[in-house]
Amino acid sequence: MPGKTKIARSASAKRKWSAEVTRNSHALDLKQNVFNLTSAKKIAESLKNSAAKSNHKKGTPYQSAMSMLNFYINRAGKNLSAAQKKRLELAKTKLKESFQKKAPNKSKTQ
Repeated sequence: MPGKTKIARSASAKRKWSAEVTRNSHALDLKQNVFNLTSAKKIAESLKNSAAKSNHKKGTPYQSAMSMLNFYINRAGKNLSAAQKKRLELAKTKLKESFQKKAPNKSKTQ
């Protein structure tokens, strides 16, 4: 039955596209195995550095870095261990903190 073969190929192709994006993102030049680093802080720093150096991003470096982190978490889904998911969620917090530290102080005393 040709219909089933086409569906099977389509499902297989859909599973692989996210891995391809993670490996060969044109938005960021990611350090190899960045999402498997043992420290949330190191993950956040690596993503921040990649986003800052990238010339291909459409948004701000923060948006690009957070987007890639969320993309990985969402696509890895059930395959993430509890410890790894916790580390990646903490990396989101660390990433946010690292970008806020660099933001100029908007409160001015008059």
